[in-house]
Amino acid sequence: MTTRGRLVKALAGIAVSLALLAYLFESVDLHEVGRNLADTRWDFLTASIALNLLSVWLRAWRWRYLFPPGAQPTHLFRALMIGYMGNNLLPLRAGEIVRVYVAARRGQRFWTALATVVVERALDGLSVGLIAIALFAVIPIPHRLRWPAALFLAADLAAMLLIGVLTFAPAQCAAVIRALFRRAPALEQRLMDVLGTLREGFRGVRAGHHAIPIALSSAGIWLLLAAAVWSALAAARLSLPLAASWAVLAFVGLGVSLPSSPGFVGVVQAATVLALALFHVPHTTALSFSLLLHASQFFPITIIGLAFLLVEHVSLSEAKRGVVGAMPVPGSPTQSAR
Repeated sequence: MTTRGRLVKALAGIAVSLALLAYLFESVDLHEVGRNLADTRWDFLTASIALNLLSVWLRAWRWRYLFPPGAQPTHLFRALMIGYMGNNLLPLRAGEIVRVYVAARRGQRFWTALATVVVERALDGLSVGLIAIALFAVIPIPHRLRWPAALFLAADLAAMLLIGVLTFAPAQCAAVIRALFRRAPALEQRLMDVLGTLREGFRGVRAGHHAIPIALSSAGIWLLLAAAVWSALAAARLSLPLAASWAVLAFVGLGVSLPSSPGFVGVVQAATVLALALFHVPHTTALSFSLLLHASQFFPITIIGLAFLLVEHVSLSEAKRGVVGAMPVPGSPTQSAR
């Protein structure tokens, strides 16, 4: 993407965030929001923060099994926290690339580490899709949300199918690319380079002894996140069923796929308010909770990520230069799936 394209995308994300915030805060009594936040139960909020951080640790543990067998990645929790901090402070979710760079500094190939992040995003998309399907079965979904949710689920299932084909049939994928793009050699080579990178990254998923740790840790991550949201609801003195926690997770998971400003400001609030509307939570109360939940996740991760950035002796500008240096030369045989 060109510099101009990145700027346009970043500005579009900021515009989306500002529009959502303007809509959410229209006709809201800010004094009532302040009173709701002042009435927070800090013991439950502390538990929510701890559970969220524990889910990040478990995510780092799962990340290790997404690397190819024989790889010995280290300091993945640090890399993940630095990456999440980057997502909170940098546009275009640049933290994802920053965390790959930090992991690559510890001896892993940059493009292999990047491919594991692609797999991780696919696993998260599958989880959000399954949660949404379960919600459809137990909670009445307003008619205006059914088609958008159905479209997302269809796209999610299609993406999962594509990931499965790329994972277990890379040779057939390479043959299809050659057949379709043999008249456009430059595009063919670029696609083969991408396939080669993904093929390397999917080796961890294909390893039989990695399957159980990946499956168990994936389930554990989302259970911890649901518990973190439920604890935050209790901190806001909202007595709601556990299904409300899963609804918030699903709606936020869907929402963060939209363009937004750094830290998903506005998107998290809108998704949370929409999810809690299913449980008849008043708008102002739901908005107050969304601010509390977002702050409890944003500030601890950002502070810890910045601390790890100092410990790793790396700056965000250095990470950007390192990423540019890791970009392969088009047609490089090391990236080819041939």
